[in-house]
Amino acid sequence: MNQYKSNNNIVYSCKYHVVWVVKYRRPVLTDVIETRLKELLLEIAKQIQVDILEMEVGDKNHVHLLLSLEPQFGVHRAVKRFKAATSRYLRQEFPELKKRLPTLWTNSYFVSTCGGEPLAKIKEYIQNQKRSGRE
Repeated sequence: MNQYKSNNNIVYSCKYHVVWVVKYRRPVLTDVIETRLKELLLEIAKQIQVDILEMEVGDKNHVHLLLSLEPQFGVHRAVKRFKAATSRYLRQEFPELKKRLPTLWTNSYFVSTCGGEPLAKIKEYIQNQKRSGRE
């Protein structure tokens, strides 16, 4: 899980726990819709070069993702793509969603960074840099 990745400019390990909710928390992510949603999320992730490390739907009304992505791409951009594309495709494929909801997702989402060393260890490492003789 703490595997580092790199591109031409940076070495990174950026993991995010992201959650977003169906508009009005309606429990519309039923079996068939949930399955299709997960397929779409994996397709979109591949297109935008984001790794989905874990994914699940909760209470048929919200989505949890554990993502790994380049910091230059940005978590907001990834979430925006996921939400926009899945809303569009699911509402096209399942017209009943259009009848119950003006949009599929709420505008907001939750995000938290995760993984890596505990914060106290990183602080200690930074504080010890000058003392380690690396000036």
